Amino acid sequence: MYTEIIMLYSLSEGIMAFNKIDPKECPSFLNDFFTYQRVVKIKAERTLESYYIDLRLFLRYVKIAKGAVDPKTPLEDITISDVPLEYVRDFSKLDILNYLSYVATERNNTAKTRHRKLASLKVFYSCLYRDLNLIPYDPTKDVDYPKMHEHLPKYLTLNDSIKLLENMNNNDPYYYRDYCIITLFINCGMRLSELVGLNMQDVNLDDRTMRLLGKGNKERIIHINDACASSIVQYLSERKPSASEQNALFLSKRGTRITNRRVQQIVDNALRDSNLDNQGYSTHKLRHTAATLLYNYGNVDTLILKEILGHKSISTTEIYTHLGNDSVKEAMDASPLANIQNNKKPSK
Repeated sequence: MYTEIIMLYSLSEGIMAFNKIDPKECPSFLNDFFTYQRVVKIKAERTLESYYIDLRLFLRYVKIAKGAVDPKTPLEDITISDVPLEYVRDFSKLDILNYLSYVATERNNTAKTRHRKLASLKVFYSCLYRDLNLIPYDPTKDVDYPKMHEHLPKYLTLNDSIKLLENMNNNDPYYYRDYCIITLFINCGMRLSELVGLNMQDVNLDDRTMRLLGKGNKERIIHINDACASSIVQYLSERKPSASEQNALFLSKRGTRITNRRVQQIVDNALRDSNLDNQGYSTHKLRHTAATLLYNYGNVDTLILKEILGHKSISTTEIYTHLGNDSVKEAMDASPLANIQNNKKPSK
């Protein structure tokens, strides 16, 4: 069954379709893993690229651990195309733990980064063991994730959000486009990839809805408020048709679909114009801003917020309930002891 799927995929799409993953640079079992994830698991291309980065490092380490290369060889010079399946198959739980120790001590990886790399390894080994039957067991099965310290997300206040919109450069020829982008970010809480991937047909101004393609190619429909609808109408009135790009909602000055990097630059410029730069804000922080404002001022239930943001688990959404908000401030200020101050002077 699996072989038939691979053959059909090879004929219709071609394994070479991976954007940044060159099959010639990968051993056959790694190519099999990528193909299975793409065809059967329907993983997004960006997810595959993230796996590739993590697994390439792992396989380079494997060659070092097995003595297949000089340990002094620069990591980026180590090829992985010749890594035999036996190297991966023979890795034990202790070997996996040694690898995690290596990335912690030699590469200074944080707990969060080690968590991600272990997650990639777990998907990889589980696939080779359970799905492809290439190895007899999964050495990552009982390896625990590193404990991470929870950090509250950074976000703009309501006043800063208004300031961001009011101070954008309206002399810029692409002002309406850029204003619309910022408006959608801080109102809808969409991800960068979701905004860049928006197509003309995804927006229904009559129904005030927008279709977003989130993680794992999961679609969701969100409502767009008056501010979003108005900014979209303004932008579309100035949007120049493109002969090469018929679908993309947001276009670059060359008439192509706007890139992630260009959107990040737009956000950076808006933050600078509002004197909000150099404070750790970013495109993703605008998503946190939208979520926080909805929770703090919109009285939005966490289950509804989960659907708006496209979170897989409610536990991810619940972090916004821990952020300081006006109701918490009002509650603390309402304490009967809030105005009691010490007026006594220390005795000499």
